[in-house]
Amino acid sequence: MIKILKYSFFDLIRSRWTYGYFLICLIISFGLLYFSRDLSKGIISMMNVILALNPLIATVFGSLYLYNSREFAELLLALPVKRSAIFAGKYLGLSLSLAAGYILGTGIPFILSGIAATDQAANFIMLTVAAIFLLFIFTGISFLVSIRYENSVRGFGVSIFIWLALAFLYDGIFLLALLMFEQYPLEKFALIATVFNPIDLSRVLIMLKLDISALMGYTGAVFNKFLGTGLGTTVSLGSLVLWVAVPLLFFIRQVKRKDF
Repeated sequence: MIKILKYSFFDLIRSRWTYGYFLICLIISFGLLYFSRDLSKGIISMMNVILALNPLIATVFGSLYLYNSREFAELLLALPVKRSAIFAGKYLGLSLSLAAGYILGTGIPFILSGIAATDQAANFIMLTVAAIFLLFIFTGISFLVSIRYENSVRGFGVSIFIWLALAFLYDGIFLLALLMFEQYPLEKFALIATVFNPIDLSRVLIMLKLDISALMGYTGAVFNKFLGTGLGTTVSLGSLVLWVAVPLLFFIRQVKRKDF
């Protein structure tokens, strides 16, 4: 797996996809810092961008990469190598290359802006951690969908729909439910519903770290009461780890059962 991981990583790190993603992050970061003139505002603006951009990038790249490298994967399957090692190496290679592009693309502008010497460094680290989690999560989801559907158009469409549902539709349904049942105690429902969406969970963690949960009103107070504690943060990060692990485990299971 390590050999396949190294090959995939160094192959992808030199690809136009990774360069393009790096340049997008670099331009957006420099632009937000230039127009906001404030590191705190720049981080908040960057949060709004990465919560939609990173899942989309991971979804698109994950689907395209797995479909385009199918022949190479079938060649490796003819060798005495475990299937799980082959596809786990490819997953880690893509995820780590995207993470490297993101870290460099956002790290260079913020470091040049002097964030290391300010009290915003911890907030930027939390933003980076959440962004990397989203890359790993949606790469795993796109791999799972791509291995499930032979037809690349259908698989790509399903992956995009999942991103759309979690990034936009989920929030609309969530807010509608809160409005319809506002006369009932919904604290536990709000917490559980947030945990079941990695994008919302990442947003809440970043906003609590930035100490702007008041912008979320009553819901922000509920989140701050639980997720703002040490236990809540641990549970939230553990939930993100599960969001990484569960799609990957289902993906490996599908790989082992699939007839290539």
